[in-house]
Amino acid sequence: MSFIRKSLLQLIFSGSFMKRWNDKLRPVEFWEVDKQAHKMMIAWLLYYQNNQDMSVEESQKLGREIIEGGIFEYLYRLIITDIKPPIFYRIKSNPMHYRQLTEWVLEQLEPRVQPLGEDFWRRLRDYFLTDSERTLGQRILSASHLYASQWEFSLIETINPWDEELDDIRYNFEASLKEHSDIHGVTELIGDAHNELTRFVRQCGQLRFQKRWSQTPRIPETSVLGHLFIVACYAYFFSLTAGACPVQCRNNFFAGLFHDLPELLTRDIISPVKRSVQKIGTLIKEYEDKELSSRVFALLERGGYTTVAARLAYFLGTDVGSEFVGTVRLGGEVKEVSRDLLQEEYNLDEFDPKDGELLKVCDSLAAFIEAYTAMRNGINTDQLQQAVWRIRNDYSQTVLAPSLHVGSLLADFD
Repeated sequence: MSFIRKSLLQLIFSGSFMKRWNDKLRPVEFWEVDKQAHKMMIAWLLYYQNNQDMSVEESQKLGREIIEGGIFEYLYRLIITDIKPPIFYRIKSNPMHYRQLTEWVLEQLEPRVQPLGEDFWRRLRDYFLTDSERTLGQRILSASHLYASQWEFSLIETINPWDEELDDIRYNFEASLKEHSDIHGVTELIGDAHNELTRFVRQCGQLRFQKRWSQTPRIPETSVLGHLFIVACYAYFFSLTAGACPVQCRNNFFAGLFHDLPELLTRDIISPVKRSVQKIGTLIKEYEDKELSSRVFALLERGGYTTVAARLAYFLGTDVGSEFVGTVRLGGEVKEVSRDLLQEEYNLDEFDPKDGELLKVCDSLAAFIEAYTAMRNGINTDQLQQAVWRIRNDYSQTVLAPSLHVGSLLADFD
C-alpha cells in the first residue's frame, strides 16, 4: 500500500525557494519550480506532437515516462541545489563520479519518496542508475528543459552585456536544441518566433510573472506558473495512492499543470471575490471561456494544432463547465460523472477518465502549504490564518482512498 507524507509535499514545494541564474543580473527572480512548470508544459506539447501514430498503450507509456521523468529530474535537482550546470555536466561525464553523486541523492530522497510504493521507488532508481540508450521520452524532456532555460536566458541576456559567459551559454542552447530537431515540434519552436506553438509557449511562460495572493505579503512569494507544477505533482501522487488507472494518472497530472491557464487572461482572482456576489463567479467564468476560445484555442487551431487544443479543452473542463468536475469519454462525447462512479466503473484507460474532485483537493492543498509556510516564516496576516483554517475545516473529513485521508494529512501540519 502506498501513502503520502507531509515531507514529500513540502519537498515538492521547496522549489519555490530555489533561485535560478543567481550569479546573473536578473530583471525578476527566477525560481526552480516556475522553470519546471514551463518545461513540463513544453513537454506536454511535444508529447502530443509525437504520439499521433502510436497505439493507446504506446501513447500511455510515453506519457507516463515524460511525467515521471520530469518529476524524477525535479527531485534530483532539489537535492543537488546550487551545483552550477557546467560543473554538474562535468560530473555527469564521469560515470563513476555521477553514480556516486546519484547514490547520495537517492539516499536523501528515499525516506520521503518510498512511501509512494516500491514500484514508484524502483522506477525512480532505474531512471538514474540504469545505463541504456536515451528514449523518446527522455529526449522530449531534454528538449523541453533546454527551451525553457533558453527562454529564461533571453530575459537576462540584454542586461548582462559585460558577462563573458553569455556567448558560450547562447551557443550551447542553440547547438543542443538543434540536436533534438528530429523530434516533432522542436523545429517549430526554435525556427519561427511567430509560430502558433511558440506563441502558446510564450503565453504559458508569462504566468511566472503573475503572483498569487498578490495583496498578501508572503515568504516565499509564489507565481501562478509554479503553483501549477506543484498541483500537478500532488495530483499525480494522489492518483497513484488512490489506485487510479494509468491514463487517469496522466490526465490528472496534465489537468493540474494547466488548470489555472485562464488566469493568464483574468489574473489571479481570489476565491472570496468570486464568491462575494452570486453572479460574479459566473461572469468571470463566462469571460474566461470567451478569452480562452479566442486567444488560446483559436491560436492553436490556426496553426493546425487541433489535437493539442482539444486535449487542453478537456483538461480545463470546457464541455462540463469546470476543471474540477470528474469526466470520462463515452462514445466520443465528454460526460460528467461523480467521483464514486468514476472510481467504481470508469477507472479504466479506455474511458479517458479525469478526477476533477481530486484535482480540487490538490489545488486547495497547495494553497494551504503556501499559507502555512508563509506563517511559519513569520508572516501572520488575517488572510493567511483564514485560508489555513478554512482549508483544514473544508477537508477534515475528506477521504479519497483508504490510505488517503486528507484531514489526517493536514493534521500533520501542526
